[in-house]
Amino acid sequence: MRVHLQTLGCRLNEAELESWARDFRRNGIEPTNDIGEADLVVVNTCAVTQESVRKSRNLVRRAHRANPQAKLVMSGCYAALSSEAAADELGVDLVVGNQDKDRLVEIVQRELSLPVMPRLATEPGELALMPRSRQRAFVKVQDGCRYRCAYCVVTLARGDERSRPVNDVVEEIRTLVQQGVKEVVLAGVHLGGYGSDNGSSLFELVEAVLAHTSLPRLRLGSLEPWDLPADFWSLFENSRLMPHLHLPMQSGADSVLRRMSRRCRSDEFLRLVAQGRASVPDLQVTTDIIVGFPGETEEEWQQTLDFVRQVGFAHVHIFAFSPREGTKAAALPDQVPRAVQRERSAQLHEQVARQRRQILEGQRGRRHTILVEDRFDGRGEGPAIWRGYTPSFLRVQAPGPVGLDLENRLREVEITGIDEDRLELIGVLKG
Repeated sequence: MRVHLQTLGCRLNEAELESWARDFRRNGIEPTNDIGEADLVVVNTCAVTQESVRKSRNLVRRAHRANPQAKLVMSGCYAALSSEAAADELGVDLVVGNQDKDRLVEIVQRELSLPVMPRLATEPGELALMPRSRQRAFVKVQDGCRYRCAYCVVTLARGDERSRPVNDVVEEIRTLVQQGVKEVVLAGVHLGGYGSDNGSSLFELVEAVLAHTSLPRLRLGSLEPWDLPADFWSLFENSRLMPHLHLPMQSGADSVLRRMSRRCRSDEFLRLVAQGRASVPDLQVTTDIIVGFPGETEEEWQQTLDFVRQVGFAHVHIFAFSPREGTKAAALPDQVPRAVQRERSAQLHEQVARQRRQILEGQRGRRHTILVEDRFDGRGEGPAIWRGYTPSFLRVQAPGPVGLDLENRLREVEITGIDEDRLELIGVLKG
């Protein structure tokens, strides 16, 4: 049998998809990128915004049209919040809730009566990756969230916090390294809350991964700013922990943050980033900003623009506020018109682009080690152009010798310029 896996949404959804691919393969069901040849299709959905819900529904419909004979399974946050409607309206054969995601392969085989090959159909310990993820793997270490931010529907969909044992994570990463993976991203709904249910902590997990695996590069997924312990920065003394953090702030106006039920204020965030940059060379910080939260005034919006400028984020994920049923924010007064949201989003995009260009300009003449991930041929004839990321997660493109495959290799580059269209660094391979 063959299974086709699709997802949209967060890094955690990516991590779950990779885990399912490995579990299916262990049980003799081969992942395929061709939906037309699949006997089973699994879609991991998202519901963080109304647009995410629309895309999730369309993804399921397209999967059904592309292969109506295949069994169709849906999971993820949209499935968790609208399981009956999904099954009735979208032609889904099975909905697997978020609470059961870790057992999805077992549940699918049981409920759909799929033929199962012996576990030894693959070599013991084999963890072959999906073809699209040869260099970097997302490893899910935690699920659920204890907090209830006013706008967030994900906590309703994901449930209580649940952490994997440290040893399980370490063993999975060891196996991934054996399979050639050079970089792992630790992912979770509330990653900073890792260990709250099993007596551990994110600090201990990172220490264990660095101490007990030979993984060349480790990254952290999204972290709430208030979750960083006092000794957190000391982890970066190990150069295998990459100096990039995604710290979602959502707004730069304290009055908006209070309405959002966020636990961090702008001055606290500024101090936190200053501490990080003083402790960790080349640290780059990215964030999320919600535009047009209910009641957001022009003064509050200007405070957010000023805050983003002060921090100097390398990148900002910009979201227009989307009311989600079941959240406190959906019932708040003074909803901001879409036209105002679009105007403010455009302002923020322009500002962030200027900031990113300044950061990239500051990289000229510097040398970095990149993990080469893919190639594109550029314009016209000549050597292939290879792309990868610096440790601080700035994308670099560099020409390589004709006929040499550099994919999934760690190579040093010297930065020589900027691709203004893509806002990426341009470099020259050294050595």
